[in-house]
Amino acid sequence: MTSSTPHSGPGSPRTPDRSPFLDNAKFLLIALVALGHSWEQVITPHTPVLRAVHNLVYGFHMPAFILLCGYFSRSFTGRPDQIRRLLTGVLLPYLIFETIYSFVYHWLRGTELAITPTSPTYLCWFLIALFLWRLTTPIWKAVRYPLPLSIVISLAAGTTLISGDLALPRVLMFLPWFVLGLRLRPEHFAKLRTRTARLIAVPVFAGVFALAYWLSPYPSDDWLSSDADNTVLNVSLVQYLLIRLALFAVTALLVASFLALVPGRRTWLTGLGAVTLYPYLLHGILLRVAEYYGAFRVVREAGIPGVLVLSATAVGVVVLLSTPPVRAVMRPLVEPRLPKWLVPRAEAVSAPATVPTAAAEREKTLAG
Repeated sequence: MTSSTPHSGPGSPRTPDRSPFLDNAKFLLIALVALGHSWEQVITPHTPVLRAVHNLVYGFHMPAFILLCGYFSRSFTGRPDQIRRLLTGVLLPYLIFETIYSFVYHWLRGTELAITPTSPTYLCWFLIALFLWRLTTPIWKAVRYPLPLSIVISLAAGTTLISGDLALPRVLMFLPWFVLGLRLRPEHFAKLRTRTARLIAVPVFAGVFALAYWLSPYPSDDWLSSDADNTVLNVSLVQYLLIRLALFAVTALLVASFLALVPGRRTWLTGLGAVTLYPYLLHGILLRVAEYYGAFRVVREAGIPGVLVLSATAVGVVVLLSTPPVRAVMRPLVEPRLPKWLVPRAEAVSAPATVPTAAAEREKTLAG
């Protein structure tokens, strides 16, 4: 999300223009992603509080993630060098981990081994969605009223039968958050960095948690994951539109409140926020392994203490997967290089001196 020297890897020393606030936000969001994926394995009808916390987190963590993706995509114009970095920073990791997750699901869940890059497996949907969102950036810069237009597209996607190929339902339904990120500027974030905003954020979270507890077990995961149309959700067209608009409003409040509470100074988690692609892609594999060996059954039987241990473990795993040793081993998979024969000769020769590294560009494009 900012440039680094050609010899620096992901998580290398921060450059002066890099904002600790944004890196802190990214780390907290990837931690919430891992927590959410862990909690959903142990939620039962007898855990209404956990269900409410889960719904609260799912109400804002992906929209906030996507908003930051849009914010860091503001400079994208579709230049050849940007396209190449998008290929190495997003598309190639997607293809690699889509293949890896296909094998993981085959070995651990016994599913048929089928590598289907047009049908994302588990959390890989986010990478292909980011690839498509980023490619459309010039469009949103070219049209008037991009945010209202994206909201119309998002609502229309939920009232239309759309194929799940390339995660299109989520690509379209989450689109407004990416477009909103494109429209934001540093001064917009600065308005949230006030004591008043932080004081407002606390009751907002408390109020939405109370609402989530009262509505539990609703809204269902299908509403919050934005991948189901009104027929799947079994509501009328009018009901669907009203609920989606209400969710937009609540999510906007939660995203703003979350950003208001994010620390603005450098902390121990700031550096980890620069390398969130590693824990994002890798933690899902560990979750599936834990599921296979019955770890979540043990957590469910342990009750509240088990959930607390699970939560601490999930955050610890995110930290561990962000460390230099793990990144050194996994770099060829998470940060693959474009084959030299695909790079124009002149640019391949001059790249080290003039073109930011794939890691640097990824940190500009991927907010997590």
